Amino acid sequence: MLSLRLARGARPSVLLRRSLVTVAAAGASFLLLCALGFASGHPADSRDAVGRLLWCVVPLAATVHLAVAVGRADPSTGPGPGFTAAGLGPARSALLAAASMAAACALGGVLALLAFLHLRGDLGGSWLGWAGNGAASRQLGGGRSLPPVGTVTLIAVVPVLVGAVCAAGLWPRPPRTGHRPARGPRGTRRPAAPARPTVVTGPVAPQPHQATSGLPWGIALTAAGLALQAYASGDAPPHPDALLAVPGKLGGNPPGVVGGWALAALGLVLAGPGLTHLCGMLLAVGRPGLLRLLAGRVLQQEAGLIGRPVGVLCALASAAYTVLELYGRVSGPSGAHAFGPLTGLGAALVTLCAAATALTAALEAKSARERTTAALLRLGAPARLLRGAAALRATALLALLAPLVWVVAQLTAMPFHR
Repeated sequence: MLSLRLARGARPSVLLRRSLVTVAAAGASFLLLCALGFASGHPADSRDAVGRLLWCVVPLAATVHLAVAVGRADPSTGPGPGFTAAGLGPARSALLAAASMAAACALGGVLALLAFLHLRGDLGGSWLGWAGNGAASRQLGGGRSLPPVGTVTLIAVVPVLVGAVCAAGLWPRPPRTGHRPARGPRGTRRPAAPARPTVVTGPVAPQPHQATSGLPWGIALTAAGLALQAYASGDAPPHPDALLAVPGKLGGNPPGVVGGWALAALGLVLAGPGLTHLCGMLLAVGRPGLLRLLAGRVLQQEAGLIGRPVGVLCALASAAYTVLELYGRVSGPSGAHAFGPLTGLGAALVTLCAAATALTAALEAKSARERTTAALLRLGAPARLLRGAAALRATALLALLAPLVWVVAQLTAMPFHR
């Protein structure tokens, strides 16, 4: 009830972000229901049903990532004096944010169920009935009854998973201290002076060494993924009727190639904060002027906050370039036979979630440096300087990451070139 009251009094930008979470949850739930409908309509084709269910993992992960970013940046569920006076500490504020995101996802699941039942023709007819002689309706298991337990379970997957991940990600944690307890005159340890425990209640960007700690692991995972997909790839063309048409020896969905792509994408995501911090270091190297120094220091400070969404965008751009390159070669200039409706829906959903998450992280970083911006303006810094620093940060990130994305995409597509 408190989550609903807070949603009523939220600002339009907050409502827009929650609406995006609802749309993303509706898309992920619809894909899960499509996998259930295909399994109920084709009980003998278990391999294709499992492939469709596995295809839902990527949109589901993108939806969870977006929900966590929106819940962390939501000002209506953050700590404040009013919440503290009402008895809502940092832990209950995290639970409130998780409940708000779970409620938004539950609404999306209900909308997805209504759309799915309408397309199947269970609600009194569907426009798919006369489109393609009902072939699309048969793909959704039209005419076959859905298992109620399985339907309810798949509808509850997204809200439960989002609520659990949001609660775990936003739960307050005590800061790490490196102080050692003092020793007595005989070498015995004595307890240090008691201090009030503090908890981290808001989004705090990691320190530079923490932001760059994932860069070696990201490089290693990307290299391992490229090596795996190069080993598992072959020269056979993809099957046009496959749900995710990928060239390879094992048919439409070779596990080695898909696993290699997943490892490479995960490596780019892990390397995102380190690459962002490296870009800030390159901007501030040497004897920088005021503009370069400000842009570089801000990038280094915000690397832990915007680095992961930037890594997700890099992985998405690399995958899109690779797919267009491969399917332009094997399926003609248009590539019309390479993508199905569910593949297109999943790709659009992942793109929407990645763009919304990056935009949310950018707005959160801007809100986190409001005090610094106000101090600079009080000192007489012109607004043109701040706008120039923002433009320089975006240009530097694009100049560093665009060649990297192109190289990864070329290495990914290289084993399939004939």
